[in-house]
Amino acid sequence: MTAPTAKSIDIPQASRVSVVLPLPLAAAYDYVLPEHFLAVPGNFVEVPLGGRSVLGVVWDGPADAPIETRRLKSVRAVLPAPPMSAPLRRFIDWVAAYTLSPTGAVLRMAMSAPSALEAPGHRAGWRLGVVEGQRVTPERARVLAALADGGAMAGDLLAQAAAVTPALLRGMADRGMLVPALLPRAPRFATPDPARPGPSLGPDQAAAAERLRAAVAARGFSVTLLRGVTGSGKTEVYHDAIAECLRAGRQALVLLPEIALSAQWLERFAARFGTTPALWHSELTPATRRDTWRAVAEGAAPVLVGARSALFLPFPDLGLIIVDEEHESAFKQEEGVVYHARDMAVVRARLAQAACVLVSATPSLESIFNAESGRYGVVDLPARHGGAALPTVRALDLRLHPPERGRFLAPPLIEAIKATLARGEQAMLFLNRRGYAPLTLCRSCGHRIQCPNCTAWLVEHRAQRRLACHHCGHAMPTPPNCPSCAAEHSLVPIGPGVERVQEEAAALFPDARRLVMASDSIPGPAAAAEAARRIEAREVDLIIGTQIVAKGWHFPHLTLVGVVDADLGLAGGDLRAAERTVQLLHQVAGRAGRAEAPGEVLLQTYAPDHPVMQALMANDLAAFLAEEKAQRAPGHWPPFGRLAALIVSSEDPQEAARAARDLGLLAPGGQGITVLGPAPAPLALLRGRHRHRLLLKAERGVAVQPVLREWLARAKLPPAVRVQVDVDPVSFL
Repeated sequence: MTAPTAKSIDIPQASRVSVVLPLPLAAAYDYVLPEHFLAVPGNFVEVPLGGRSVLGVVWDGPADAPIETRRLKSVRAVLPAPPMSAPLRRFIDWVAAYTLSPTGAVLRMAMSAPSALEAPGHRAGWRLGVVEGQRVTPERARVLAALADGGAMAGDLLAQAAAVTPALLRGMADRGMLVPALLPRAPRFATPDPARPGPSLGPDQAAAAERLRAAVAARGFSVTLLRGVTGSGKTEVYHDAIAECLRAGRQALVLLPEIALSAQWLERFAARFGTTPALWHSELTPATRRDTWRAVAEGAAPVLVGARSALFLPFPDLGLIIVDEEHESAFKQEEGVVYHARDMAVVRARLAQAACVLVSATPSLESIFNAESGRYGVVDLPARHGGAALPTVRALDLRLHPPERGRFLAPPLIEAIKATLARGEQAMLFLNRRGYAPLTLCRSCGHRIQCPNCTAWLVEHRAQRRLACHHCGHAMPTPPNCPSCAAEHSLVPIGPGVERVQEEAAALFPDARRLVMASDSIPGPAAAAEAARRIEAREVDLIIGTQIVAKGWHFPHLTLVGVVDADLGLAGGDLRAAERTVQLLHQVAGRAGRAEAPGEVLLQTYAPDHPVMQALMANDLAAFLAEEKAQRAPGHWPPFGRLAALIVSSEDPQEAARAARDLGLLAPGGQGITVLGPAPAPLALLRGRHRHRLLLKAERGVAVQPVLREWLARAKLPPAVRVQVDVDPVSFL
């Protein structure tokens, strides 16, 4: 191994390769390629690093600096996997440069299934052996008939076809009548049928589908914002774009913000195309992960739906990327390589010469700005499909209609739920807060139980009899006495979570069949599918959920949505607090009245005159967003400017503060650049590390990456201090 990207002076150029390793390393390393190996950029190779072997990818062209040949080590193996495509290699380089991350750290996300790099295995099966002179019973005759064409068959399929037991097959093998055979693995994913007729589209939907089909058929880069009210049929419209991509023989990628959403999504996809697509998310078994990665690389997975990490899969010919619910902050990865999958999807589409479709009923201001400036095309669906009306939205002023003492549901909401259930319809209560209560307080001494690792209160989860931190995962049993003053039975829950709302609902509506939908109770796609089945089958009367219920569900019998705390997201100084709140509540409201029965939404609020509440009641998101833009533009806040955050952290609070101060003293200046901070982060302690933040704000025309690189290069910080760079931050915690 040599210094990064150095050129040998003795070894012929053809026998030297530059290899990027999936490690937090910024540059490629040079290796000798033995004569009996053939490798080109994109090949996966095994190389030595220190005293171990690691996998890497041959990268494009070594540099010209000379290096002594004796320092070069040899490539140990070239793996039998399809090479990584040039567009994906360029994408990895682009993401690394944009996010100021090591190239190897980005490559690691694209090598998330190392076992897929080995040659695919074969299945064991049977073919005919020597039958002459053997006694042929009726059972054996059926086996012989099944193999009469001279081919081979897997044991389970052969036993099924001949209606015999596996023991009988083994007995025939012992006598030489059957001999082992290796069979290639059957294709894991069926090809969706683009010719299969879909649902009938209305005029607006048909026109939108035609626009998207044309974008895909052009076989070039484009970005289209598909904007439509909840229930307008956006999914059916972009299904037509997927069909066009399949007809062109290219691959399609669909990104969803919550993989739990895939339950109903997969049903609608199967109804349209006759089969389900490939899936990619963290719950896949290692074997499924391996097979899916390999199928994508070989072009054998025509359509894949997945979480944000699916963006780094090795598609050889990507023709379409769809980002559903593009406004969702779940597309932002906050750990490791910090990136926004929506924005990176646009980049990957450009490098692959593919169409990109951003889909939302409540698009982000960034996407709206890009559409209005001509960077993106726009397709609008202004009405619900099939004549369904949008729900009416009313605010319940909690100052005028306070809940009973110790309760959280206002009397008008309670009466509305009773009336809805009496009509045989379904209702939903929404509160974007997991657990039973967000805070546990001692009424004797006032002690609040806090996480020892984070600046956060421990959340009570009463069903599990524990207190938990939702930031670091720390948990402890709920103590019987106050940890501070030891007072007995003095701990009381403060505020509601969905579990507490469920407890109140059980007392108020004892005959209603209730279902809690939160990430604690709906941990993955299988649980989400079962929950959706129960709701659609009308086995549930009252749904109580967190933000998981806000996205993409279609429950035709749900007619009432009650928002327990509509003001929850408006607190604090988050730049996007109002925008996020209006998006979330509009999405929640969109679950109501999606079929023939009209829908109603009741917002419990202490601020009915707030612009967010007014926009929701008037169904005038355009006016709200116009006001938001007017407030952000003068200060060059996104989308009219650029932001980059530096989060300085250390286990030593004084060391963290000192490093942040030193970094602040080196802050860059210049035209169009402002640096705010350093200041303690709102989450000043997170996972045992003390944190300070600096925020670089720049006018839109300023390239912030060179400024950040020069700034960080001048800083001499202790090894124990970490600096995380977050370009285009979404969270300000």
